[in-house]
Amino acid sequence: METFTDVLLVTANVGSLFDNVGEIQNEWLQELYMTVHNHNPQFIALHFQEVGGKDYMVNMGHAENFFRDIDSSEEMKDFDRVCIYVDNQFQAEDSFTALGSLYFIRKTLKNIYQYDFNVKDFKAVSGRNKHVGPLEGVATVEKEKFPKNFWPDFKWSRKGFMRTRWIIQNQALDLVNVHLFHDASNLVACSSSPSIYSANRKNALRYVINRISDSRYTLLPFVVFGDFNFRLDTRSLVQHLSTAADMQTVKNECNNEVEKIICEEKDTDQQVLLRVEDKLFVYLHPAVFQENNGSAFLKYDKEVAAFHDVIKEEDIEFPPSYPYSEEYTKPTQYMNTRCPAWCDRILMSHSAQDFIYKGEDGEKCVVYNTVGPRVCMGDHKPVFLFFSLKTSDH
Repeated sequence: METFTDVLLVTANVGSLFDNVGEIQNEWLQELYMTVHNHNPQFIALHFQEVGGKDYMVNMGHAENFFRDIDSSEEMKDFDRVCIYVDNQFQAEDSFTALGSLYFIRKTLKNIYQYDFNVKDFKAVSGRNKHVGPLEGVATVEKEKFPKNFWPDFKWSRKGFMRTRWIIQNQALDLVNVHLFHDASNLVACSSSPSIYSANRKNALRYVINRISDSRYTLLPFVVFGDFNFRLDTRSLVQHLSTAADMQTVKNECNNEVEKIICEEKDTDQQVLLRVEDKLFVYLHPAVFQENNGSAFLKYDKEVAAFHDVIKEEDIEFPPSYPYSEEYTKPTQYMNTRCPAWCDRILMSHSAQDFIYKGEDGEKCVVYNTVGPRVCMGDHKPVFLFFSLKTSDH
């Protein structure tokens, strides 16, 4: 007999929580708990990136308190089995990813098993299993930092992936936490289409998919969710935004490299319509990125298209998830640092999407949205996917 298990997947780049300790954390958690309460899932997966923030050497202790707060909260008391994996070993430069994956199983949900990658078999999940520290010896998680020689021209950073493997009511699947490379310079991103950064992310995601699909273990349906750092095709977008403007590039006198791109309106006012620098992206009409949830800009969101042969995604009906203001009083405003983009995503293999119950007669069974749209959540709005997983009760 076919049954259904309600599942909530959440991805959140939480760097801002630790770079601004105490300022936004309480409301951030309340928004998370409200999402849990509203959807009442039986299984929750939380994938965090940038645990500890930019100043992780100082703030990693706050991160441990943050995870403890979630685990011990009144709002999560109905979840009697917990698996927590946090890579906080910043001293180990060769392997540190700053990823954290938390899984919560409600008391009413039976038949939950987790894979042991050493003995290559599933074991029933029981109790509260917390692994905060070095994860190399933990048999139920597979973690990897992207190799240093991947892109020798770029700074090596704490980017990588973390995989766990589950059986939920007889349905097996991999859950993969991922953090890909960002755009270091808006000007470099503008110089080609696709950008060099986009090419790096494409290589990295293909690497992850190959690793979780290789012959070491049985191939399973998978869901990859995290901060992919996907950006809009910046060159094409800048050309579009400046069609009714005069564009000029300002170059450095010493090395002749572009320092600024300035687009001025052609009318008598000659207002600056768009200004782009390495870490500056200022558009005169920023509200357009939120009109109709930014749908006019989805055509510039091209990076996932290269993976349509293996990956699917629910329709995006929420505004770009990054870069929101980190100021408590400006929860819906974007910062003027980067072009807004849908960085935070939940992607799945074709075989995984086949197990999502889509409903009958137009009923809305799948919800793909942001957490805390009206509250300051840091520079990234967390993104969640709620759905009913087709399972069986035998």
